[in-house]
Amino acid sequence: MSTGHRAAAKRARNQRNIPRSHQYQAVQRNARISPRKVALVATMIRGKRVEDALNELSFDNRRAATMLRKVLQSAVANASTLAGLDPMDLKVIHATADEGFTFKRFHARGRGRGAAIERQNTHITVAVG
Repeated sequence: MSTGHRAAAKRARNQRNIPRSHQYQAVQRNARISPRKVALVATMIRGKRVEDALNELSFDNRRAATMLRKVLQSAVANASTLAGLDPMDLKVIHATADEGFTFKRFHARGRGRGAAIERQNTHITVAVG
């Protein structure tokens, strides 16, 4: 995420548009995929209508798209259950992929050495409003 002076202004403007009380979110913790792979797909749906975002995710072949689609459907279900909102009126406010914990393993290499293997996990958050 950018940290320049314009980025701060954009973040403030976007947070001002929709109050926190009108956002409904869903979180998947410790998804067994790299955060970078999920972040590529998350930027694709951020700011779009829910109907368009679900359509795009269903036709995307990446594994991260399937995970994000499930989390987005859960966020839409939360909004419709808790507030009785129509899913077609909702918009994806933010979709993020944060770093979870990392599995650290060692793999045997030549001459009695070991090589580190790091397997990353991701916390996927999607908010609609």
